[in-house]
Amino acid sequence: MIRKPTDAPKNEAPGNADKPVNDWITGDEPMTGAQASYLKTLCEEAGVEFQPELSKAEASERIDALQQKTGRG
Repeated sequence: MIRKPTDAPKNEAPGNADKPVNDWITGDEPMTGAQASYLKTLCEEAGVEFQPELSKAEASERIDALQQKTGRG
């Protein structure tokens, strides 16, 4: 059985994917290689400039926005 985030017992902390980016301890570090690669692809598809200086948190927010714009989200 696959559990959804909403199925988690109330006393369990959310996983990183469920945690708001403002609460990330490492959110101000440079984005990861995986984030950069995916973000470059999304930027190309959306016709917007890739910004390599984004932090992990900023990259995550940008990815979410571009997924919506490109229909990948």
